[in-house]
Parts: sequence; C-alpha cells; structure tokens
Amino acid sequence: VSVLSLISGVAAGWFLMVGSYASILQAAGLLVVSYVLDNCDGEVARAKGQASAFGEALDDFADWIVHAIFFFGLGYGHAVISGENVWFWLGNIAAVGATINYFIGQYLTILERRREEQKEDEGVQEEDGEEDILPTTPLLWVIYFLRELSRADFCFLVLLLALPGGLWVLLPAGAIGAQIYWMTQFVRGARQFHV
Repeated sequence: VSVLSLISGVAAGWFLMVGSYASILQAAGLLVVSYVLDNCDGEVARAKGQASAFGEALDDFADWIVHAIFFFGLGYGHAVISGENVWFWLGNIAAVGATINYFIGQYLTILERRREEQKEDEGVQEEDGEEDILPTTPLLWVIYFLRELSRADFCFLVLLLALPGGLWVLLPAGAIGAQIYWMTQFVRGARQFHV
C-alpha cells in the first residue's frame, strides 16, 4: 500500500511538470489517491499483524518523496507555462525544505528510539498505548495547526486550488512554509501531536 501511495504521488509530480490545466487536475486527483493510500497503509499493516520498522521507514520515505516531487513538479510546470524561472526556484526551495524536514525527522526518531532503549535498559516502565495529546499553550496550538492539521488536509487544499487554476499560490507558501515546518521540529513537544 505504501508503494502504491509512492507511485501515485510521484505520478502526480510528473503531471505537475507538464503544467497544463488538465494535467494539474490529474495531479491533484493522484495526490488525493496517494494520501488515501498513505492513510491506509499503517492500518492495513496493523490489521494484518504486519506492522514493522521497515514499513514505518518506507512510509516516512514515501511521504518525503511525494512532497518533494510535488513542489518540484509544481514549480517546474508553472515556470514552463509562465516563462518565469522564479516559480522553478520557489518549487526547489519548498522541495529542499521537505528534504531537510525528512532528515531532521529521521535523526530525531533515532534519538527517541535510543532514549526508549536506555529507559528499557534501566527498567523504567512506559505506559502502554498512544493517547491523543492536545496542545497546552498558544505556541503549541499554532504548531499543531501547521504540522498536523494542515498536513493531513493538504491534498484537499491542492484539489480546491487546482480547480480554479490557482495551485501556483502554493509555491511561495510552500517555499516559506516548508522551512517553518522543519524548524518546528525543534520546539519541545511539537512531535507529540498526531492526527
């Protein structure tokens, strides 16, 4: 399921590179498919008893590739259609932000696992199960909105913007937002929220 999510996400990026209205609509549809599959892969793995560290890593990898290619393809396609290279660079800046976010996330995940292993070695008991944790401060609420809610609904935002031909607005927003997104990983407590 993760591989199908990756394939549909990469196909969306390819259609964005074409830059025509029809190809942008196809890309938006493929991105929705990618998101639906991405939201199902973990559930399917858990239901079948096949959840694994490899599957989790593949899911993170696929998310990174899909988002980086989305912004690269959008920037490339809009630059080709408009004849202005600024769109290409905005797409690349957003893709680089997605890449930085991925590698910081991987590094922080390794650190979290080491801390958990150290607690296990010391005999510290952890509570079983994950609970939904809500933000407790205004800063954490902003981060919650930026990191989780906007990410969870991104494919629908893409679809809504693609219909009137306004998907290009995501390029400056993505170039700035992707940098803010990875920076929020360093705010204490930001990685505890999940939608």
